[in-house]
Amino acid sequence: MNPRSTRHPARSLLRSPVPQALWVLCWAGITSPRAHAADPVSERLSSALSFHASFDNGPDARVARGDRTLYHAASIETRNQPVAGLPATGEVTLQPAVGRPGQVLQFTKAKAPLMLFKADRNFPTPRPEWAGTISLWMSLDPAADLDPGFCDPIQLTSKKWDDAALFLEFEKRADGVPFRLGVYADTAVWNPLGRKWEEIPAPEKPLITLTKTPFSRSRWTHAAFVIEHFNTGTANGRAQLFIDGKDAGTISPRQQTFTWDPAQSVIMLGVGYVGLMDDLALFDRALTPAEISHLFTLKDGLRTLTPQP
Repeated sequence: MNPRSTRHPARSLLRSPVPQALWVLCWAGITSPRAHAADPVSERLSSALSFHASFDNGPDARVARGDRTLYHAASIETRNQPVAGLPATGEVTLQPAVGRPGQVLQFTKAKAPLMLFKADRNFPTPRPEWAGTISLWMSLDPAADLDPGFCDPIQLTSKKWDDAALFLEFEKRADGVPFRLGVYADTAVWNPLGRKWEEIPAPEKPLITLTKTPFSRSRWTHAAFVIEHFNTGTANGRAQLFIDGKDAGTISPRQQTFTWDPAQSVIMLGVGYVGLMDDLALFDRALTPAEISHLFTLKDGLRTLTPQP
């Protein structure tokens, strides 16, 4: 068959007896991305998305209800005097990476400037019936890449790690590198007696600990967690961790009272972390397991859900 004999669909439409202007409008509708309605799960995710940093076109977030700027600071102690942009010293850079679209954020040294976004409006401020979801992708070999001790790929708080804080962490030890979700309410709520952390029995600590994980340099791992029914004054606060779209554990319901100063609340990235990070997303509600699974299957990431650059 001669390929030139195939009639171009647009030309065929314009030669029909239907008014040309009407066909032009119809053709525009057929080819417009907006003409194809997103599937219901994607539409729900898009409406709940409050913040998204794809890092494809630079360090700043592409979707943000608050400040979209990525900042750096010399340390956690100086995070309230941040400087916009990546550090000039080169410990944190944007790099193309195999297995992810566009660019990714690369952390090359554990002792590096702190990277952060401001949390105000980008993640819901603690309130009655507080809920939300955090999602990101990581690639690293924890045993080979991390320094001994703790590191937090992400931590959200206006205070400190054990006082109204949400975080994901690795702990490199001689016997392995466990990965955890930490959900620490106000210290006066979860540790009213002021006990030292090492003195508190493991079941009383608001942690999910995984001793076996799929993290590797040769693949990307999706981690997400949801919080819901926080700040109710009763013991029904719930947090759930997902790895690669599947349930990885739940922190037993407990009183989860969080208070933040919105002006001081931050999304800290790469605290002691060495590895790659991509597609950081925050949502203003607790996503369902089906929605988390859908996030994991998005081939080109969350940028496919929203029209922003």
